[in-house]
Amino acid sequence: MARLHLDKVHKRYGNVTVLHDVSIDLEDGEFLVLVGPSGCGKSTLMNMIAGLDEPSGGRVSLDGRDITDLAPADRDISMVFQSYALYPNMTVEQNIAFPLRMRKVAREERTRRVREVASTLQLDHLLGRKPRQLSGGQRQRVAIGRALAREPRLYLFDEPLSNLDAQLRLDMRTEIKRLHQSLRATIVYVTHDQIEAMTLATRIAVLRDGVVQQIGTPHEVYHQPQNTFVAGFMGSPRMNLLRATVSSGEGGPWLQFGGGAQLALPCADAALRRRSSDEVIVGVRAEAIALQRNGVVPLGRHAALQARVEVVEPTGADILAVLDIGGQEITARLDPEETLHAGQIVALCFDLGRVVLFDARSQQRLA
Repeated sequence: MARLHLDKVHKRYGNVTVLHDVSIDLEDGEFLVLVGPSGCGKSTLMNMIAGLDEPSGGRVSLDGRDITDLAPADRDISMVFQSYALYPNMTVEQNIAFPLRMRKVAREERTRRVREVASTLQLDHLLGRKPRQLSGGQRQRVAIGRALAREPRLYLFDEPLSNLDAQLRLDMRTEIKRLHQSLRATIVYVTHDQIEAMTLATRIAVLRDGVVQQIGTPHEVYHQPQNTFVAGFMGSPRMNLLRATVSSGEGGPWLQFGGGAQLALPCADAALRRRSSDEVIVGVRAEAIALQRNGVVPLGRHAALQARVEVVEPTGADILAVLDIGGQEITARLDPEETLHAGQIVALCFDLGRVVLFDARSQQRLA
């Protein structure tokens, strides 16, 4: 496959800069997902990798070869678009074979590649149909098949599942994951859906306003977000972010929340102790919270905070409870057997090993 290197790539439209010095190294066989809200620059970055747009500065290299100024056809890259971009007058077989015909690949070789791709994507029985006779998921598989047939060094996927319904998205996500595992292909994938990013990627690049906020494995961006933006964007539900003041004291330091609520951090390092009276932002995932029952702190959890139940949302597999702690709302993922009602006062226990602290001013994670 291929190694991709982006060196300080940036893009301006007039006086507006939409990408700011993006540098990323993608190793052979990696699955990199570019994720972020609409308008963050992820599709613009992909278009510059593909050659559909020119960077205002910086370089794009593939396997050590500078491709910044090459035409799209000369980059040995295949791209799967959001809109499928199938030829309506061609059959499935002709659509998959089209890029091979344009490259004047011999008929026997074209047939072999089309049959292999159709078998991989379970399209064998659809080769004679035209796009209008296919479902959305089948059309997307044809678009992926057309990219696979070229056997390029790098694959680009631009929000390929956004036009599908929920079940099809889940099915196609599984297919793409399986495809990557079998081909060991190098893939760059754009999405605004952080669940897609978490389930598909070997590494994730989170963008905001054209700036890379963090690059890391799904585990790293989920459990150790670099800043409050990443913490709030990655995960469903999002990481709870509570403002608190650090205070020193026996068994501390302590985190003081509004309404008199406080939480001791017995394992905190000396650097945090020196932040006494400083404001911090406390990040905790919904699944790192449990209820205290009959004064018993659950295994792996620590001292309890009083909270008022605001909303209870049963999901079947668990319960999402929105709670109020001193005027600040948090969401807890609880056992589905819990019986809660709005207005109830409960005691929450935190897994302090999974609490992340951020500086209140810079909003960057504290080391």
